[in-house]
Amino acid sequence: MGMNMSEKILARHAGLDHVEPGQLVVCQLDMVLANDVTGPPSIKEFEKTGRPVFDRTKIALIPDHFQPAKDIKSAELAKIMRDFARKHDILHYYEQGRVGIEHVILPERGIVGPGMLTIGADSHTCTYGAVNGFSTGVGTTDLAVGMATGEAWFKVPEAINVHLTGKKPQDISGKDVILTLIGMIGVDGALYKSLEFTGEGVASLSMTDRLTIANMAIEAGAKNGIFPYDDVCRAYVEGRMTKPFEPVAADADAHYAQTVEIDLSALRPVVSFPHLPENTKRVMDIASPIAIDQVVIGSCTNGRLEDMEIAASILKGHKVHERVRCIVIPGSPYVYEESMKRGYLAIFMEAGAAISTPTCGPCLGGYMGILAAGERCVSTTNRNFRGRMGHVDSEVYLAGPHVAAASAILGRIAAPEEVA
Repeated sequence: MGMNMSEKILARHAGLDHVEPGQLVVCQLDMVLANDVTGPPSIKEFEKTGRPVFDRTKIALIPDHFQPAKDIKSAELAKIMRDFARKHDILHYYEQGRVGIEHVILPERGIVGPGMLTIGADSHTCTYGAVNGFSTGVGTTDLAVGMATGEAWFKVPEAINVHLTGKKPQDISGKDVILTLIGMIGVDGALYKSLEFTGEGVASLSMTDRLTIANMAIEAGAKNGIFPYDDVCRAYVEGRMTKPFEPVAADADAHYAQTVEIDLSALRPVVSFPHLPENTKRVMDIASPIAIDQVVIGSCTNGRLEDMEIAASILKGHKVHERVRCIVIPGSPYVYEESMKRGYLAIFMEAGAAISTPTCGPCLGGYMGILAAGERCVSTTNRNFRGRMGHVDSEVYLAGPHVAAASAILGRIAAPEEVA
């Protein structure tokens, strides 16, 4: 029996010809990632090993969650990262002004790519499956061992074939695709499984779409999400990757535990209601208007240039509703600068939105947009658990940039077609 994409990467990095679901393997790592929340405890565990880092070029330390420092504690966490990076001469450490959201800048700068095996002490490390890699989140002790040895152990996951057909409509983004999928299978529908995206519909998805979809694989309980290496992926990684890479493709007789069919052409804009990403509803099916207090456009899920372009195209010539606070967070210095050059930032400011430096900010209830009791927010982030973005009695509705921008204008959850 042949192997799927995830199995091929794990087999290669374990030095094996073949692996099967459930098999335990020890693999050589291509990249090890931590941020300013998970890095400090990992560093503490690493120091107990008494070893140097296994490879200064294969570790990325990205201070993005509470940076620029929101308080003394976050400043001290960043200092632990900074001191460690300087001590071990870590290549991929980026200081303020050069840093962005980790899952935006690693693909953007060609730090991760096709066929690579990456672990990160952040659950949304699964983002890099968009560029045909196997990437997954781990705990702080696993990360510490990874920094010391360059190895990690895995149980080979079963795979779900998400078979995509058709072409997505103009008002649909990758966020609508992944929220629709999670609505179909649930937040535990892919528990410790690989979500492998296949079919003719993949070709109609931009790299931004794919990064968004892979980013939220964990919200279905998946170990990872992964896309094939095709012309879209090739065009993205060329000029970014500076080291050799070896893409993978599933064998024709690869085994899948389940197949889920999605016709992209049939999708409509959706939102996920509180307090789980699986509570997906089409905007057109919302019976009564849902007034909102805040909109957040950004994050590791939707903070890329195409997301800024979509939001700007809808907000142009309009004003943010007087009852709404709209916060736009470009995901990297490149996204920020390019948005400025293209006039997107001017559109946001003219509409009455606030623009932040690249940061995770409000997504995890950090800062830059915390909600009070009773407030509702439409957000392009990835989680809407109770209390995720502030008070436990606040509500977060997950959406893509089309719906977020339209909702900011109309002061209620809205589809882009409703904006005149």
